Amino acid sequence: MTTVAPRIHDIRIFQTTGRVTAKTLDSVDQLLLILPARPTAAHFKRLPEGKKLQAVLRKHKAGSTPAFSTRLNNKKQTLVVAGSIAATSSTFEQLTLGRKLVAAATNQKAGSLGICAVGFKSDDQATLVNNVIAAALAAAFTLPAFKKKATPGKIKSIRLLGLDTPLDTHRTQAEAKGNNLARWLTTLPPNLLDATRYANLVKQLAKEHGWQYKRLGIKDLELLSAGAFLAVARGNEDDSACIVHLRYRPENKKGNADLCLVGKGIIFDTGGTNLKPFQSMLDMHGDMQGSAVALGTFLAISDLKLPIAVDCWLALTENRTGPKAYKSQDVVTAANGKTIQTIHTDAEGRMALADALVLASREHPGIIFDYATLTGACINAVTKRYSGVFTNRPELHPQLKRIGVNTGERVWPFPIGKEFLEDLKSDTADLKQCSPNGFGDHILAGSFLAEFIENDVPWVHMDLSAAENSPKGLAHVGSKFTGFGVRYTMSVILDENLLKAD
Repeated sequence: MTTVAPRIHDIRIFQTTGRVTAKTLDSVDQLLLILPARPTAAHFKRLPEGKKLQAVLRKHKAGSTPAFSTRLNNKKQTLVVAGSIAATSSTFEQLTLGRKLVAAATNQKAGSLGICAVGFKSDDQATLVNNVIAAALAAAFTLPAFKKKATPGKIKSIRLLGLDTPLDTHRTQAEAKGNNLARWLTTLPPNLLDATRYANLVKQLAKEHGWQYKRLGIKDLELLSAGAFLAVARGNEDDSACIVHLRYRPENKKGNADLCLVGKGIIFDTGGTNLKPFQSMLDMHGDMQGSAVALGTFLAISDLKLPIAVDCWLALTENRTGPKAYKSQDVVTAANGKTIQTIHTDAEGRMALADALVLASREHPGIIFDYATLTGACINAVTKRYSGVFTNRPELHPQLKRIGVNTGERVWPFPIGKEFLEDLKSDTADLKQCSPNGFGDHILAGSFLAEFIENDVPWVHMDLSAAENSPKGLAHVGSKFTGFGVRYTMSVILDENLLKAD
C-alpha cells in the first residue's frame, strides 16, 4: 500500500547585513517591517522611502496589527506590512506578531518575502527575526488539500534585510520541518492515513534519514501481553494496529537513549462502544497529533544531527465500534502485568499509551516525553492557549514552565501521584481506567499513566490542549492543527538540558 508522503522542502533563506538599500528592497515582493513600540524618525531614516513610511504610520491607529500597510514606489511595488513591538515582549507575543504580519502580507500572490527589523539591539533583533522566520516557514508550508485546483504556495523564498550580523537559522528551519510534518499528518483525512499507511510512511522516512525502524504488529504485541493497547485495537476491522519503534543513533553514539519520545496515534476516535456525538467526533482524525508531534520532533533532531541517542514509540490504532470492540467493565492486563477495569471506551488514549510507556521505559532511557491529545478536562483547565504537563519529577515544574515561556509554546504543570489513584480504586482490577465522575480527569489520566513507567525513569507527559485551535492558529502557526510540542521539546534538548534529569 502506498504512503501519503508530506511535501516538505526547504525554503531558501537569503541574508543581507548592513543598511537597507533600495536595491535590496527591489528583490522582495512583500516586506515585513518590524519596528519598536515607539518608532522614531531616526528609525525610519534607516529605510528607503522612510519619510513616506513614517507618514503612513501616523495615519493609522496606534496599537493595531498590522501597524500599517503600503506599497513602495519601486519596480516591484513592494508591499510593506509593518508591525510594532517592544524589545521586552514575550516570545509568544513575537511569534503571534509574526503570524499576523505574514498572513496580511501573503494573501496575494506568492513571492519573495522580506523580513526587516530596525531599531533593536543586535541580540533582540536576532531573536525577533528568528521568531518571525518561524511564522513565515509555517505559512510557507502547504498542508494537504484535495481540491480539483491545486492550492498555490504562499512564499517562494525569504530574505532577511538590514541585519546587524548574520543569523544561524538552522535550528529554526529544523523545528519548522518537524512542526510542518506534524501538521501535515494531523490534517490528512483518516481514510488516507490509516494505521497501515502511517506505519509505511514512517518506514519510508526511516529509510530516507537513516533511522532504525521496527513495527510491532498485533501478534508481536500479544506476545508482549500488551493488553491495554490491544483492547483499543480490537474494534478495528483488520490487524493494522501497531506500535512503531524508531531509533536515532548518530555516529559513535550507542547504548540506551538519552531521550525517548512517545506519541498517542489514535488515527480516528469514534469513542468506541461509548460512541461520541457528532460534534465531538468531527475532527477526531486529529486524535493522532501526539504521535505526529513525537515524529516531528524526531525529524528535527535528526535534521540537526544532534549528538544524542533518541528513541521514538508511536502507538497507532483506531478506536472503533463493532462486535469485537472493548466495552465498559472489561478487565484487561497491560504489558507490566497490571490489570485495568475499563470504565469508558472513549478514554482509549491512556490505554494505548500505557503499553507504549511500559515498552519505552524498559529500554532505560534518560528521560521520556509523551504527547497526547488526551483529555477535555485539560482544555477546561487551561483553555486551548496552553498545554498541560505532568511529571514524576515535580521538581522539574519550574523548568517545564520556563521552557514554555521561552519558546512561546506555553504549558502549565499539574500534580499527579498516589493520592489521586484513590479515585481510580477498583474492586475487580488493580485500577480503573478513569473515574466515572470525570472530575480532574487530566490529573487522573496523568496519575494513571505514571503507573506504567518502569525503572523509575524520569518522565514528562504533555496533554496537548493547545493542539487544535481556531483556523487562525496559535503563536507562529496559522492553522487549526498547531503541531504544538516540537519547538518546546527542542528547547528541552538545546536550552535546558533536561536529558540529564535524575
